[in-house]
Amino acid sequence: MRHAVDPTARFLVVANYASGSVAVLPIRSDGALADVHQLVTLPGEPGPHPSEQASSHPHDVVFDPSGRFVLVADKGLDRVFVFGFDQVNGRLSAPRSVKTPPGAGPRHLAFHPTLPIVWVLNELDSTIATYRWDAEHGVLAPVQVMTTLPAGFAGASTTAEIAVTPDGRHVYCSNRGHDSVAIYAAAGNGSLTAIGWQPTQGRGPRFIGLDPAGRFLHAANEQGDTVVTFRIDAGSGKLAPNGQTIAIGSPVAIVIAGTP
Repeated sequence: MRHAVDPTARFLVVANYASGSVAVLPIRSDGALADVHQLVTLPGEPGPHPSEQASSHPHDVVFDPSGRFVLVADKGLDRVFVFGFDQVNGRLSAPRSVKTPPGAGPRHLAFHPTLPIVWVLNELDSTIATYRWDAEHGVLAPVQVMTTLPAGFAGASTTAEIAVTPDGRHVYCSNRGHDSVAIYAAAGNGSLTAIGWQPTQGRGPRFIGLDPAGRFLHAANEQGDTVVTFRIDAGSGKLAPNGQTIAIGSPVAIVIAGTP
């Protein structure tokens, strides 16, 4: 289950993985949540994976920069949904969607910080897709699909998390199985070029995240029971361990407070 707060900080939108729905909850002035304001079931046919795509599984929910649209990556239906969002009344409109290749399993997504580009990380087939974003109409147009794995790797692996540097020049994706971070350079049209893979020094990197200034990447190795920190080279985007490893049981997410 993932959630996002609208830019007015008045509504919380939640992706319900197990029930295949998206919920809107008002945020009260004291920060508490009111009862569910709207609940939308996601429509579509499940993908071909026998166990991971038996039904709708919305895995991520993200507002576009304007706050007028909500994007939902549905791993179970092989679709990325785009809802219009009424910022006054806090309601989602009927969605449109784009279809991914069968069995891709879209998991997480991220906007370029300044350009009309969206990157979608597909969990089940270990790919990352680039889309052009029509900010006026809320439409995604496919640009590119790339593997997150190096040539020659034949083992089992799935993706987990995507992170983008504050300047939008580099994109990172975690591979669980290959146990690495895939590193990409982003062109002006959002297309990606793979520039390397950095081992996370632990098994199952479920989460990766950057500090607000984009100087460090933290990898949470869920099955390795560690959080490992890497320094980001500002020019190349490549990663190097900075020597910090924190032992912690089954880390799955990190929240970093503060400003650059």
